[in-house]
Amino acid sequence: MALLLIGCGADDRPASTTRARETSATQGHLVIDPAEGDRLAADLGAPAAGDRPEGGQVAAPPVPSATSDDIRALPVSDPLEAAPAAAVPAIGAMVHVGDGGPENFCTASVVHSPNRNLVATAAHCVYSDDFSVGVAFAPGYTHGEMPYGVWVPSRIDVDPRWVADRDPDFDVAFLQVRSPGTDDRIEDVTGAEQIRFDFPAEQSALLVGYPEDQHEPIDCRNRTSAFGDTQLRFDCANFPDGTSGGPMITDIDPANGRGTLIGVIGGYQLGGDELTSYSSYFGAGISALYERACAA
Repeated sequence: MALLLIGCGADDRPASTTRARETSATQGHLVIDPAEGDRLAADLGAPAAGDRPEGGQVAAPPVPSATSDDIRALPVSDPLEAAPAAAVPAIGAMVHVGDGGPENFCTASVVHSPNRNLVATAAHCVYSDDFSVGVAFAPGYTHGEMPYGVWVPSRIDVDPRWVADRDPDFDVAFLQVRSPGTDDRIEDVTGAEQIRFDFPAEQSALLVGYPEDQHEPIDCRNRTSAFGDTQLRFDCANFPDGTSGGPMITDIDPANGRGTLIGVIGGYQLGGDELTSYSSYFGAGISALYERACAA
């Protein structure tokens, strides 16, 4: 639903750097120079580590009508359209440097990984003709405020089939992220969603995204359904540009608002239209991509 390329064109890079990036792109990954991330964080005005709240101790708002006996009891939104929502630590905006400071253009979420440093978004948010650089993740982002800091990617992983021909069945990316100037792991600061693969297509789910012109999240609750064999469909109106990469979450725990990631806005039509959102189905291909991102 939103596509923004922030990065260096081939003409702007030394030949050796260009060849290295082209080689890594065919393999579906990019390792980013720490100095680039440090400069980006400074340009975005990242808050000092001591100025941010202890995210792991901040509980997200309970999900309406959910009970401890059935954490999947998500009531369908009525009306069936996205509405303003409270920001939560494990979900945030993908940002870049704009004329007036940070500007959000996509959405992402923290997912559990062994190294506690992984973020999921749509592949089209970070790769088109080349990997996008100059982008970062701001969990809990609200109106330009980044209470849990700026997290810059140290590595980006997408499926080579996305690189080759923008296959909508692989419109998913995983980013290893770090907080410049600290040894913090994002999962320890914000908490994380779990992640699930090869699940039944019909799920009660919450969909969250950051519209690029609103600077705060919106959400909607409905059931997902299959769209062919390789896509998930989520019917709910008014998920505009900027919500790409937004998480589809199920099995939500009412105690902390976190659950299990089963999709991200993307895939068919780069995420959908004004009435319906899509996600690449998290099957064997996306599972392998996640395992590669965790192992790198």
